[in-house]
Amino acid sequence: MTAETAINAEEKLDFKKVLPVLIIILVDLVGLSIIVPLMPLYAARFGANAFMIGFLGATYPFMQFIGAPILGRLSDRVGRRPVLLVSQIGTFLGFILLGFANALPLLFISRIIDGISGANISTAQAVVTDVTNEKTRTQGLGLIGAAFGIGFILGPIIAFVVLIVSNDNYQAVAFTAAFFSLASLLLTFFWLPETRNPERGTVRVKAPFTFQAMFQSLNRPTIGILLILMFAQQLAFGGYEQMFSLFALNRLGMGARDTSGLFVLAGLFIVAIQAGFIGKWSKKYGDRWLVMMGLSTLAIGLILTATTPQIPVPWYDQAKITSEMQGKASTQIINVTLPSEADKGWFGIIWVLIASFPAALGGGVLHPAINSLITKSVGKDEVGGILGVSAGFYSAANAITPLFFGSLFQWFGAPVPFLLGGILLAVLWVLAVKLVKPPQPLQV
Repeated sequence: MTAETAINAEEKLDFKKVLPVLIIILVDLVGLSIIVPLMPLYAARFGANAFMIGFLGATYPFMQFIGAPILGRLSDRVGRRPVLLVSQIGTFLGFILLGFANALPLLFISRIIDGISGANISTAQAVVTDVTNEKTRTQGLGLIGAAFGIGFILGPIIAFVVLIVSNDNYQAVAFTAAFFSLASLLLTFFWLPETRNPERGTVRVKAPFTFQAMFQSLNRPTIGILLILMFAQQLAFGGYEQMFSLFALNRLGMGARDTSGLFVLAGLFIVAIQAGFIGKWSKKYGDRWLVMMGLSTLAIGLILTATTPQIPVPWYDQAKITSEMQGKASTQIINVTLPSEADKGWFGIIWVLIASFPAALGGGVLHPAINSLITKSVGKDEVGGILGVSAGFYSAANAITPLFFGSLFQWFGAPVPFLLGGILLAVLWVLAVKLVKPPQPLQV
């Protein structure tokens, strides 16, 4: 092999090494996305009030905030495969318990079990880091994001079919999610090899994870600002995802079917970006450029969304939407003012579609680009641990978002969560320009 051939090989992602973990994560996330959209209604069936439903929504990411960093550091010590298996067993048991749940406390226990063992994504990212180099890592992590997006497109479709077949039996949906979780577990056990190689850079063992060490990461050059950006981008983009359906109802008079179509469209766009473009952009412009571009486009998308005029779609029927929402938990939790039928038109929906593209673009590139920069700024012996720390901050944002942005929506109006998120990211973009430096990996 010539030197030129070796260089070209280093710049190409080895899909054979990445494919097993991509399939495993896709199957795992199909199971997760089957049940997550139904959790508020699931809780409402057991008499949960607004606060309890919000608290239930925050339980999984909060427990993941605790568990993911510990398991991530553990994967640096004992290997990726056993930690991923333990995580998937927890997810499987959580879904089984959910299927048998006959009271609200069991819902909480099931989400606690799933969350505390929920290192699936961060461990999968560590696997991708093990089998890629600095030139192909962002593309590999982007494919993880693409698998994530595809899973969250397929999951709701499968849940819809199961509900039709089972006559709206939520337990059937939970057991279907458990089936996909079990399939992911078996794929990991029989197909995924161990990728952590102690002879390739891991010559010393890090101390066990502590939360003090987690927050000390914020003081590390470059790493600290990247962890803040991970938290802030998910706080803003997570709030966008959580509140968009209610926002579209308030500003455009769009029901569940219409907003589902927009989510599918945005999901397909994100998958296309993560699977087809992020690797090319990373090689051409670098991860730092991707982070700056993602922050700016997401900020623009959120601010544009916040300024959407209250013009309902041409097919808006206030009486029909009111009838559709009657009896659903969402109307019992948050009072959403419906627009008047007097000013129907296309301008509002066109505005939202235009705003959704920069929002989806920024949301699609930031997570893998930030994680790629983080892994390139640490030694190989702490990749799993630092990805676990990143997942911890990501999960903390997910835990805060449903309570914080929901409160802003209810108390201050529909545009406020989006406007605040956009302004926050714009300010962080200014700071990131000064503080985020090209990665200088530690040698160990």
